[in-house]
Amino acid sequence: MKKNILALATAVAMLSATACNSLLDLTPRDSISDKVMWSDVSSAEYAVNDIYAYTYSIYASWPCVAGMTEALTDQLKYGSYLYNSMCFIPSEIAYGGSTLTSNYVDVYMGCWGSLYSAVRRTNEALYNLKTLGIGLPETEQIRLEAELRLMRGWLYFELVKRYKEVILYDEDLTAITKDKALSSEAEGWKMVKDDITFAGANLPVKADARGRLDKGAAYALATRALLYAKDYEAVVAAANQVKELGYGLEADYAGVFNGGGKESILQYNFSYADNVMHSFDFYYSPGGDFAQLGLQGGGYATPTQEMVESYELAGTGGFPDWSTWHGTTTEEPPYKLLEPRFHATILYNGARWKGRTIQPYVGGQDGWAEWRKESQPQGRTTTGYYLRKGIDESHNLAERDASKSLQPAILLRYGEVLLNKAEACFRLNDAAGANAAVKEIRDRVGLPSATLSGDELWNAIRQERRVELAYEGLWYWDLRRWGDASKAYPVGLNGYQVHGLKITPAAVDGQFEYTYVSVDDKDRNYPEKMARFPMPASELNSNSLVEQYAEWK
Repeated sequence: MKKNILALATAVAMLSATACNSLLDLTPRDSISDKVMWSDVSSAEYAVNDIYAYTYSIYASWPCVAGMTEALTDQLKYGSYLYNSMCFIPSEIAYGGSTLTSNYVDVYMGCWGSLYSAVRRTNEALYNLKTLGIGLPETEQIRLEAELRLMRGWLYFELVKRYKEVILYDEDLTAITKDKALSSEAEGWKMVKDDITFAGANLPVKADARGRLDKGAAYALATRALLYAKDYEAVVAAANQVKELGYGLEADYAGVFNGGGKESILQYNFSYADNVMHSFDFYYSPGGDFAQLGLQGGGYATPTQEMVESYELAGTGGFPDWSTWHGTTTEEPPYKLLEPRFHATILYNGARWKGRTIQPYVGGQDGWAEWRKESQPQGRTTTGYYLRKGIDESHNLAERDASKSLQPAILLRYGEVLLNKAEACFRLNDAAGANAAVKEIRDRVGLPSATLSGDELWNAIRQERRVELAYEGLWYWDLRRWGDASKAYPVGLNGYQVHGLKITPAAVDGQFEYTYVSVDDKDRNYPEKMARFPMPASELNSNSLVEQYAEWK
């Protein structure tokens, strides 16, 4: 995607070079007009490519500027006590209470302005396509419209899932007014469905898409978005379409996150040569990766003991009895006995990583920091663990700065599509369909499955979403859309603290003492009003036809 944007700059320069060299020629040399841009397929594609970049913003920038949303649940803990994003603020949000004012929530979790800016630019592109691109072949016009409508449907999905009732705009720019009322939630979901459905019907298959948006991305997004809309029959139909397009599960769960293959439906790629990179490795790699080079970095947020205990035993299934490690013991935790998704997701004491052994203990190469008493862990873990999923093990910090990460971002994958289908089947009382989807997920990692129904089946679906999709930015939103977030823990996000294991070398060489510790100041609290984010003051002050949502008055 970014390569195409860079190519656009080259094309602009070439167009400028061929222009008349007269002193009186006032033609701009650093831009091309909309009319020229939309006059042929290649330049029109460049314009659409610019809209593509919003997919990564949706994934990485807009969910919560304070950090990963998993830290608002029991899955992840930011270890620094400094009052900053990716430090204490995620914990403060999780504690809730009077801190969660409308302005505070808008600053750290709202993205009304960013999303509407993206909607406006997407609608402008659609308007230009329909008014200036009339000379393009009809098939190309329809394809480009489908690409843009997929993006608009995605943007409005993100708006409606956060705010429910939103302001709907389409490509008719003449209808834009200063004051515009909210549409109903049902109208919002209809627009989302209409846009994504159009995209699915008119985009090419992956083999013919030349790396651009394709049918698979449209149908996969439909399985996610229409779960929120509770359009379960449409979710199942879209999931079946994804399967018919040839997508499926990779044999190796860990390999999925390196990108490519039949499971990755839409991914955002990065390139060192094109200076398109991200900083995930800097924030989340084990601290020892930096310490051994005399650098500081990593360990900003680490998995919790609660998340570790969510994984079943390999082969047999079922959960270990962790009660021994809820006090102090020198007995080795059963890490090696856990299923493959644990080992692909979380680094623990003794795990192999980059040719060394992870040492998340007091005095170890990675180290351990005591929550709250040590305000800046500086790469050390406060939980006894580090993330593995999403980190590039091949990233050599001695050769390439940690802020120059290249691991692809997997935006849509078949594993999620299957679980979306499982949930939709359950809501439609199709236990056989739900069980089949869950079985496929568990078969991949060698876990047994059973034919379930009722609450047992729902709990199985919920469990698989928790571990299969861990740290992919979905769990917080799942709890929220299910209406579970405001319930008591462990179903919801009220009345609990997250924990870790403080690991200390024992008197016997090679043995460790494990102590169960809280890494919270107080119990966490999710108020019901967070089921809808507040409308920002900027909209309230500029639009006389809207008022603050009732929850936030």
